Amino acid sequence: MSEVVAEHRTSAPETVRCAVVTVSDTRTRETDTGGQLLYDLLVQARFQVPARELIPDEPARMRPLLENFRDDPQIDAVLMTGGTGLTSRDQTFETVSSLITKALPGYGELFRLLSYQEIGPAAMLSRAVGGLMERTVVLTMPGSPAAVRLAMERMIVPELRHLVREARR
Repeated sequence: MSEVVAEHRTSAPETVRCAVVTVSDTRTRETDTGGQLLYDLLVQARFQVPARELIPDEPARMRPLLENFRDDPQIDAVLMTGGTGLTSRDQTFETVSSLITKALPGYGELFRLLSYQEIGPAAMLSRAVGGLMERTVVLTMPGSPAAVRLAMERMIVPELRHLVREARR
C-alpha cells in the first residue's frame, strides 16, 4: 500500500453509517441471504447500520428511497445488493446511475475483474456500479452471497472509510 493511501486511511472517519438495500421481487427478510450477509459483514467490520430495506426492482420505489438516504445526514453510504443483472426486471444499474453525481468506474471494473478470477467470463453479466450521490457513497453488487462476500471482503470493507473521507471533502 502506498504511503498516501495509508495516510488517507489513517485519517478516515472511524464511524461510518450505512444503509443496506436489497433489491428483489422475490426475497423476503427471511430469505434474503445476500442482504443478511451484507449486514453481518458491515457489523463485524464495526460499521453502523441504521437502515435496512428490502424493495422490489422498481425505479419508482428505488429512486425516492435512494434520494432520502442521499439527503439524510445520518447516512454516509448506501450499499445495495440485487438487481444488477441483465433481465428485463433488473433496473438497479439504470436507477442508481441516474442519481450518481460522481461516478467511480473503478468499482465496477474491479468487481468484475475479481469476479472473473472466481467465475470466469460470466462476470461480464454483472452491472455493479458505484459512485457518489452528492456526498453519499452508493455501491451496488449482485444479490448472491458469494458476490456480496467478494465485494465486501476484497473491496468495500477495506476502502469504505476512505471513500467516505473523500466524499466529505
